[in-house]
Amino acid sequence: MEPLRLGVLDLAPRLSGISAETALREALLLAQSAEAWGYHRYWVAEHHDIQGLACPSPEVLLGHIGALTSRIQLGSGALLLPHYSPLKVVESFHLLSALCPGRIELGLGRAPGGPPHASMALSGNFLKAVAELPETIRAVMELLQDGYAYEGQPVTARPLPAVPPVPWLLGTGVRSAEYAARFGTGYVFGSYMSDKEAEPVLKQYRRNFEPSLLMPEPRSMVAVAVICASSAEEAALLAEESRWPDHVEQGERGAGTGTGEDKSGPPLLCGTPQQLKENLEQMAHRCGTGELLIFTPLKDYEKRRASYRLLAESVLSPGKTI
Repeated sequence: MEPLRLGVLDLAPRLSGISAETALREALLLAQSAEAWGYHRYWVAEHHDIQGLACPSPEVLLGHIGALTSRIQLGSGALLLPHYSPLKVVESFHLLSALCPGRIELGLGRAPGGPPHASMALSGNFLKAVAELPETIRAVMELLQDGYAYEGQPVTARPLPAVPPVPWLLGTGVRSAEYAARFGTGYVFGSYMSDKEAEPVLKQYRRNFEPSLLMPEPRSMVAVAVICASSAEEAALLAEESRWPDHVEQGERGAGTGTGEDKSGPPLLCGTPQQLKENLEQMAHRCGTGELLIFTPLKDYEKRRASYRLLAESVLSPGKTI
């Protein structure tokens, strides 16, 4: 088996009542630490009017992080497409790709990302936008491939970067997998916020996949909640403490993967580095993917970074202390 690629999924939480400014500095520190520890990607989610979360605009935060990192892939997990014009989305991510060549990934979802009145204030009739999502995704893919026309006239999402962003859809069910397969994007299954099995959904995605210029073959990831500690007892204690306050939990459960397709009973893996190495390798083998996106729902920033570091020492740098 090839070595796993691990990524970080961050919600930019405001823990313990800290300021938004501090929360965003912690997001940057996590991304920089993840790069140093060997993580392949850092993705940040989009939320609106949720007191405990600090990132309504992944593209803005990623631009800041991109300027202060050098190698790690950067992406949205997810940018909530029903709220936005396809042209504006692709312009923003083309600009990011020009600023951070070869490092940008565009992860798209369909959840509202916040309470109903915030969604209405942001984009009006959200349900109508969700119903139109297939055509919106099609437009995004055409713009990413510079093949879009409006009323018969070509429209280009400038600047055109040398390396375009890699497109992904995020979801927890067959509907999002069908969209990803139909439009030739990568697919991320949000295991950490669903009690459904990932394997049949991913198999359906691969079976129905139609290649695109940006994704000639199917690519998949699984997003999983993980807490890693030096001992099993400590990991279990951290898991007991890990439930976030309701105003944070709402964002985590309702929009973290960008779909809202399933919000019941998400699993959490906790244990020692070696235990989790075995668990994650088994999960990757079952799901047929070598890429996992790790979400760590701890309420203490230092403990959260420690969990990511211990996991990296075991999975990404076996036998090496980071």
